[in-house]
Amino acid sequence: MEPASELPLWTYAAAIILGYLLGSIPFGLLLTKAAGLGDIRNIGSGNIGATNVLRTGNKKLALGTLLLDGGKGAAAALIAAHFDPLLAVIAGGAALLGHLFPVWLGFKGGKGVATTLGTLLAVNWMVGIAACLTWLAVAFGLRISSLAALVAVALSPLYAYILGTGPQVVLAAFAAVLVWIRHHENIGRLLKGTEPRIGKKKA
Repeated sequence: MEPASELPLWTYAAAIILGYLLGSIPFGLLLTKAAGLGDIRNIGSGNIGATNVLRTGNKKLALGTLLLDGGKGAAAALIAAHFDPLLAVIAGGAALLGHLFPVWLGFKGGKGVATTLGTLLAVNWMVGIAACLTWLAVAFGLRISSLAALVAVALSPLYAYILGTGPQVVLAAFAAVLVWIRHHENIGRLLKGTEPRIGKKKA
C-alpha cells in the first residue's frame, strides 16, 4: 500500500466522487416511499433523516434510516481505507457532503448526524464510539435529539484529538461545523425552549 503522499491524484478524485455518491443516497425518502407513507419531506420538519422518519410513527423505518445513513458514511470510508487512511477521511467527508447536499434532491438533504457518526466509527472506532455514547447520554437524559447531536459532534474533534490523528481531527471539526449549520433552526428553538422532544410527531 502506497503512502498518501505518493498516491496518484485520481485516487483522491475517486474517493471524493465515491463518497459523495454514496452519501447522497436518500434512504429516509426511499424507505418511507417504499412503505407507502408518501414523501417524508412533507411530514414533520421535512427532513429526510431518521428523527423525522420517526415522526411517521414507524420505528422500524426510523431505525433502518439511521443505520443506512450511518452505514453509507462508514462504507465510503472503509472502501477508501483499503487504499489509504487519508483517503478514508476524504471519502467520509465527501459522504457527509453528499448527504447534506444530494444532487438528486436539489442539494437539499439531511442534517448529517447519522452519516457523521458512521464515518467516525469507520475512520476511528474509538472516536466514533465516544461520539455515539455522548449522543446516547444526552438523548436519554434530556430526550432532545437535536441537542444530543449538537453536543456529540461538538465534542468529536476533542475525542479525535485525544484518540486519533490530525486528519481525523480535521474531519471531525469539518463535520461539526456543517452539522451545527444545518441545525440552525433547531438551535433557535432550543434557545426558545420550543424544540420538540424525542417521540413527538410535530416539528
